[in-house]
Amino acid sequence: MEDARWDRRHGEAQGPGEVAEVLRQNLHLLPPWGRALDLACGRGANALLMARQGLRVSAWDLSPVAIERLRREAVAQGLEIEAEARDLCAGTLPEAAFDLILVSHFLERSLAPAIISALRPGGLLFYQTFSRAVVSMAGPSNSEYRLADNELLSLFTSLRVRVYREEQTLGDTTQGWRDKAMLIAQKAPAPR
Repeated sequence: MEDARWDRRHGEAQGPGEVAEVLRQNLHLLPPWGRALDLACGRGANALLMARQGLRVSAWDLSPVAIERLRREAVAQGLEIEAEARDLCAGTLPEAAFDLILVSHFLERSLAPAIISALRPGGLLFYQTFSRAVVSMAGPSNSEYRLADNELLSLFTSLRVRVYREEQTLGDTTQGWRDKAMLIAQKAPAPR
C-alpha cells in the first residue's frame, strides 16, 4: 500500500521536484569531487544537482516510478546517475563508500548508524526533514515522521556539526526556516 502511494505521487508530479534547502543554501560546502548518495531521492532534483556539480551520484528510492523518472531526466540532461529502486528500511548501506550523503524529507531513525558508517573519513552528511514544531501545514501529520527538538543532533552525535538550523517557533513565524531542521555534519577525517 505504502509503495503504491509513493508511485502514484511520483507519477502524477511535475518535473524532478525541488532541490533541498540544505543543499541549495550550502552548495559551497560540497566536495569538489567524490561519490555522493541521495538517499530517498524521490524524482531526483538533488541527485541531478550534485551530478551537475561533478560528483559521482547514486540515488536510491523505494518508488520504481520515481527512479525511472530520474533515469530519464538524467539521460535528457546528459548526466550519469546510478539510480536504484530499494527498500531503504530493509537494506544496508555499504561501509565507508560515500564522500557525501544527502537525506531530505525522509526519517528512519534506525538508519542513523548505517548512514554514519557509510560515510568515508571526512565525509559529509547533508540532512533536512520536518520537525514537530509545526508552523504550517507542510509535512506529515504523524509526529513519528517528524523530528523532536534537536533530534538530528542526537541521532548523529559522532559527527562534527558544520551547519545546524532549527528555528522552531521563535520570533516572527511568517519568516525564516520553519517546520524543519537541517544539519550538515562531517565524519572525522582519517588520521594523518
